[in-house]
Amino acid sequence: MIELEQDGEVFVLTMAAGENRWNTTFVREFDAALDQVAASSGPAALLTRSADAKFFSNGLDLAWAGYGEQPPGDRNVFGAEFMALAGRLITLEVPTVCAVNGHGFGAGFMIALSHDERLMRADRGYLCANEIELGMTIPDAELALFRHKLPAAAFHQSVLLARRWGGADAVAAGVVQATASFDDLGNRALERARQLAPLARNRDAVRTMKERLYGENAVLNSPHGAAWLLQHAG
Repeated sequence: MIELEQDGEVFVLTMAAGENRWNTTFVREFDAALDQVAASSGPAALLTRSADAKFFSNGLDLAWAGYGEQPPGDRNVFGAEFMALAGRLITLEVPTVCAVNGHGFGAGFMIALSHDERLMRADRGYLCANEIELGMTIPDAELALFRHKLPAAAFHQSVLLARRWGGADAVAAGVVQATASFDDLGNRALERARQLAPLARNRDAVRTMKERLYGENAVLNSPHGAAWLLQHAG
């Protein structure tokens, strides 16, 4: 399901389960890969990609969630464990880059947004929070992720209108940072991860900055404006 290899200072995590739909087993294997990244030291970055040419991640494993037991996993803890994984990824102590080579729906979109930067295939694939199309409401934690990671207009269109973001539109709206052809995407994403890896020389600083942005009592959620904070910084 999840493969992890190291290319110099870059840990390359490959989701290799077809459409890469999320169930408890998939969450735990992804989390175990992050354990290996966290156990390393020195400059490093994480690059997440998919082995499938069409799908980055097609969201929740609906068949597993509603019917069968293949692959196995405890449905009752899925929601909490998946949210915890996204929270861990967004505050991971090394820079993170995501290569979106195909469709990323629902949970797949969430995982993409949990990375520091996203590069997307230019000619094919959509990022979409399609919960409302399925008659589902988006939990508060997921809304917070979208609100912190997306510009206001893109946030509104994503969570209320289920907009499907193709490569060019995604760049223009600030959903992803860049696009590339299918053939170039992997190399471009790997090169960007290599550029960011030196930032992890001081992992405590990386972790602390991410926690201040996205963790408990995040500065982005402060009731005070920038002027007040600056005037009272001492």
